[in-house]
Amino acid sequence: MTSRIRALIAALVVVVVAFGGALYLGYRSGLSVAQIGSVRTTDVASISDLRSLFAGNGEQQALDFAFRSVVEKFYKPVDAQRLLDGERTGLLSTLRHDKHVTTAALPTTKASGDLSTDRALADRQLAYAETHYGNAASEAELTQAAIRGMTDALRDPYTVYLTPHEMQGLNESLAGGNFGGIGVYIVQDPRRGTILVDPIETLPAARAGMKPGDEVLRVDGNSTKGVKLDTVERMIRGSAGTIVTIVVHPYKKDTMRTYRIAREIIHVPTVKAKQEDGFSYVRLLDFGQTSADEMRRALADGRAHHARGYILDLRDNGGGLLEAAVRISSYFVPSGTIVSTINRQGHREDQTALGTSMPGVAPLVILVNKYTASASEITAGALQDYGLAKLVGTKTFGKGVVQSIYPLPDNGALKITTARYITPLGRDIQHKGINPDIVVTQNPDPSLFDTRNDRQLAAAKAYLRKQTTTR
Repeated sequence: MTSRIRALIAALVVVVVAFGGALYLGYRSGLSVAQIGSVRTTDVASISDLRSLFAGNGEQQALDFAFRSVVEKFYKPVDAQRLLDGERTGLLSTLRHDKHVTTAALPTTKASGDLSTDRALADRQLAYAETHYGNAASEAELTQAAIRGMTDALRDPYTVYLTPHEMQGLNESLAGGNFGGIGVYIVQDPRRGTILVDPIETLPAARAGMKPGDEVLRVDGNSTKGVKLDTVERMIRGSAGTIVTIVVHPYKKDTMRTYRIAREIIHVPTVKAKQEDGFSYVRLLDFGQTSADEMRRALADGRAHHARGYILDLRDNGGGLLEAAVRISSYFVPSGTIVSTINRQGHREDQTALGTSMPGVAPLVILVNKYTASASEITAGALQDYGLAKLVGTKTFGKGVVQSIYPLPDNGALKITTARYITPLGRDIQHKGINPDIVVTQNPDPSLFDTRNDRQLAAAKAYLRKQTTTR
């Protein structure tokens, strides 16, 4: 994928929905790569919370639950007036722009400062919209608009409402895929609205000849101009064995090209590993449910081949599960804190090494760049703090906050930033990133990774050679 595409992915944080591991469509979606990061799936709504959502008016109960969750769980104090104004903005935007009710109007609401009263005011706004404009939009559409408006009002790119479709994709990405697709990463240019792809090696799109940076113009005869990313996702997905016809504008070329690609069941491994020049090279694409087990196998293979050193490539790895970061870091850190999370009340929770360290996986170099984010930064920061690895490359992205998932009865969910995190030595990397020990600048283009032109990888090997010859 080109550096331009990666820059676009970084720009997408205000509209994306899952975490740095991203959603797979037989692709890793622009629904987040470098920014969504360390999601804590353990911090979810209780069973009693969820049951209450189905009592009475389910839509208003969902809004009530969302309002309360944001107020109580967001990692910074929340102004209730901002949420009420955001809800109103979200409702009006949907009615005026999506449903073309140009005359839509809602009364203004003033927060009282009392949580119960303000929740009731939020419910009243939604009820007003349903009463006066229920013929133009369904209750579900209005509820989603209200919740999305509240989360948008926080101006936190990581606190978002996940539609049921997006939540399904999130679950699929954590499990490593296993659905019908063609095997491409996908992102939407937020300025032009164009759809850009990056094929995954060995999967159908790459085998058909599709190239990084190709702009998707049509899918099965349907134009993608002005179409949302998740809609294009549904257009490309389908049952294994069926054919999808995709017309693209190749990157930096004037011609168009048409591909007819047979869909397959896509499982996307998160680890690519090989033995080369006496070293074990392990590239970790994201931190999903299977990543720790894949990493353990890769490290064990390196030991079996008597690797003289290890290279962990975290470039362009946007993160994933906090649990996966702790498990993977624990293969290198024998004991001590891996990362500490701090919530709004200042409560600190230490995530410690699991006692599963693997002897002999040293010396270690970690490759990083400006798209190394979140869970990747947790691992890189911990190993750098303990002096267990040298970081080579350029400064990382700088995402030092953690999200939690709160399910909603429509099968969607809230993803809320609930805490910030610090490294074992107390470094807060939010908006700062982590500086590498050895700076090696390079165009952040994945097509350069693991090639003769990969200066960062060459520098890592040079460092390891020096370490292994001076022992």
